[in-house]
Amino acid sequence: LKQVFNKDKTFRPKRKFEPGTQRFELHKRAQASLNSGVDLKAAVQLPSGEDQNDWVAVHVVDFFNRINLIYGTICEFCTERTCPVMSGGPKYEYRWQDDMKYKKPTALPAPQYMNLLMDWIELQINNENIFPTSVGKYVEEAL
Repeated sequence: LKQVFNKDKTFRPKRKFEPGTQRFELHKRAQASLNSGVDLKAAVQLPSGEDQNDWVAVHVVDFFNRINLIYGTICEFCTERTCPVMSGGPKYEYRWQDDMKYKKPTALPAPQYMNLLMDWIELQINNENIFPTSVGKYVEEAL
């Protein structure tokens, strides 16, 4: 199991919300809803009186954490040799473009593609202009 949770194998530590903040309370409410067997539509519905941007941010970070955990459990089985293409079955191939190093859509082995994707998502989540840590301080043009 140690290999599965090795950061060098693209596993990233869980993003956390600061205890005592409104986002932490929203996170607890979201977790309680999702773990209670409640209808998913009701679980993700904006609670009365809460900021929609804060609520969406909490769910985006939770989703990232869950995907990261799932990917961390399979990454050792998907190597550049065993997964030479990032694909969604035989009909779909995903190519990476970031307008920096990869200016055109580029075919990559699945592990390399996933590393770039997870790094990119983490940059977005950590960008204060997109996901400010102060509640209610969203920059309109970032949305």
